[in-house]
Amino acid sequence: MAPSPLLPVPEALARILASAPHGLPSENVPLALAAGRTLAADLAARRTQPPSDVSAMDGYALIFDDIAHVPATLDVIGASSAGHGFAGEVTRGKAVRIFTGAPVPKGADTVLIQENTKVEGARVMAVENEPRGHNIRKAGLDFVAGQTLLPQGRRLGAPELALAAAMNHATLPVARKPRVALLATGDELVAPGQEPGPDQIVASNTFAVAAYAEAAGAEVIDLGIAGDTFAALEAAIKSARDAKVDVLVTVGGASVGDHDLVQTALTREGMELGFWKIAMRPGKPLMHGRLGDMRILGLPGNPVSAIVCAVLFLVPLVRALSGDPDAGRDTSAAAVLGGDLKANDSRQDYLRATLAPAGDGLPIATPFGRQDSSMLRTLADSQCLVIRPAFAPVAKAGDPCRIVRL
Repeated sequence: MAPSPLLPVPEALARILASAPHGLPSENVPLALAAGRTLAADLAARRTQPPSDVSAMDGYALIFDDIAHVPATLDVIGASSAGHGFAGEVTRGKAVRIFTGAPVPKGADTVLIQENTKVEGARVMAVENEPRGHNIRKAGLDFVAGQTLLPQGRRLGAPELALAAAMNHATLPVARKPRVALLATGDELVAPGQEPGPDQIVASNTFAVAAYAEAAGAEVIDLGIAGDTFAALEAAIKSARDAKVDVLVTVGGASVGDHDLVQTALTREGMELGFWKIAMRPGKPLMHGRLGDMRILGLPGNPVSAIVCAVLFLVPLVRALSGDPDAGRDTSAAAVLGGDLKANDSRQDYLRATLAPAGDGLPIATPFGRQDSSMLRTLADSQCLVIRPAFAPVAKAGDPCRIVRL
């Protein structure tokens, strides 16, 4: 069988990612607003954590030699709690009541947990001992001042934000959010809430595309719906350029019909076409190009096609523009098929499927029987896409497969 003349999916993604510079300009944002952002510079600790030896348990700070043989009774000479350390020094025969997180007093080398003691007024009896140095977190156990802990390109999730706060950073240098403009096209479209005419449908694609773009870290600008005229399309393109967006995403109108004007309109405005049509299903009429500093991503009009292309191409582009060095990483996962599949043709398929756990084994991905690219309900009921490479042979239930989680 002759190879497909269409652009393979990996090459299409590589070309899209190659159009992204190495991160956008940076800005400083408050720590509380940095979730989901990407660090634009290495971040080093401004302090040592913990700043001094602290207790890991509630108990008594003492000298190990005093409890090497138990029972042993010591005088309690004070207390140390978090934020209120004991100012004196522990000497032989003495102990300090100590609480978790509190500074270990000078002279003490061990913390005896309270469960191993009996209190007798101002004295404490050790009924069991502890190894020397036990229950003490040494200064710098977590990190030391000047140590780089979060590298440039790290996306900031909840653990990273907590670490940055502990490092004593109130603001963080992050890449500017990529600006993505979305434009739905077609005379047949009306906005949700409006009454469609006899030959119209409700526009749905851009809402899903916007959600994926925002989750990836983009600032989304909705340009609305442009009708099937060059004047309407040119006005929308001008709006995107005036807004200085990084990516213009068009939905629909990129095919070859008499009413598919998007590619021609963009070309008339100066777009350099990168590619058009790829060897995948759904999503064959994907378009990519450049219009000055603005990247163009033309998604198909069929709902499932547009959304699948957003998952596979727009999300990695947004991450690349955000400075993520792993934006092009393969995010597919291993699974096993829950049903039989026929041999595939020259296009790589992305089949909507349910995903079910399988005890200790790989999850079971069961593609829906109908894969029409207009069926949003099936997509909403799916947890993953089963990847079927071009020219894949017949596959049986239980065979291994690769999936993209939704």
